[in-house]
Amino acid sequence: MWNYTDKVKDHFQNPRNVGVLPDADGIGEVGNIICGDAMKLSVKLTEDRKRIADARFQTFGCASAIASASALTEILKGKTVEEASRLTNQDIADYLGSLPEAKMHCSVMGMEAFQAALADMRKKHPEYNLPGVPETEGEDRVVCQCFQVTEGKIREVVRLNHLTTLEQVTYYTKAGGGCRECLQKIQEILDDELKRIQEAPAPAVPAATPSPIAQTVKENVGPLTPFQKMRMIQQTFDAIIRPGLQADGGDAELVDVSDDKVSIRLLGHCATCALADKTIEHWIEAKLREKVSAAITVTAVK
Repeated sequence: MWNYTDKVKDHFQNPRNVGVLPDADGIGEVGNIICGDAMKLSVKLTEDRKRIADARFQTFGCASAIASASALTEILKGKTVEEASRLTNQDIADYLGSLPEAKMHCSVMGMEAFQAALADMRKKHPEYNLPGVPETEGEDRVVCQCFQVTEGKIREVVRLNHLTTLEQVTYYTKAGGGCRECLQKIQEILDDELKRIQEAPAPAVPAATPSPIAQTVKENVGPLTPFQKMRMIQQTFDAIIRPGLQADGGDAELVDVSDDKVSIRLLGHCATCALADKTIEHWIEAKLREKVSAAITVTAVK
């Protein structure tokens, strides 16, 4: 299970400011209920339009999504619009004591909802010269069609959270977590953004330390021997795949490896899950293809 702080648990079990403000000055809606996460944030300004008087939310999502939205409304109330416009998703995570890295996208969704509400306020009240939504460098093309993630969002999240790996980008934005056809595009954007950061006058973002699996892949630049492939499959299975399944109450065991054909047995919640086929295709098989060989196929046995 995820390691949640007491504050995350409190805001999930006792969410603050749930609902809609009928006379809201700004409303922001982000996400897609079909994809699993959606949020609606409504914000009311004080009479002088300088401070946020109230904020309410509705969300469809996991414990982290509910806790992040609840925390955001608490953070916003009483702040000047200018102060609020400078908030980042990391401020939400810090307020909650931390969030599991795989759930950081929930805090990002919260900030997106506020940015959308801020844009709505600017549209409704242009005479008040409200601070604008942070620029995304004009890169508004959708890179991940499954979750409607734009290039601008990927670049912004990489900069704000000092991300260095493709897996982190997926954790923070969900980009690449569906059909995975956009992974190459995401990697190119990540590489380009890291290059920009390194070339900027500010100190460069330190590169992430390669994992043992990544080092093994790097060492084997030529064709893998059967033994090397089997070892890498086992390493990936033990270090990445099983912990990911166990985090949601499931598990799996490696039954057999024959060249590029891998047989597994699903355990725990995975054994009875109606979406087991999707888990095999989009998590187990996808990870083995990413880390070991694009030719790998995975089948489940009883």
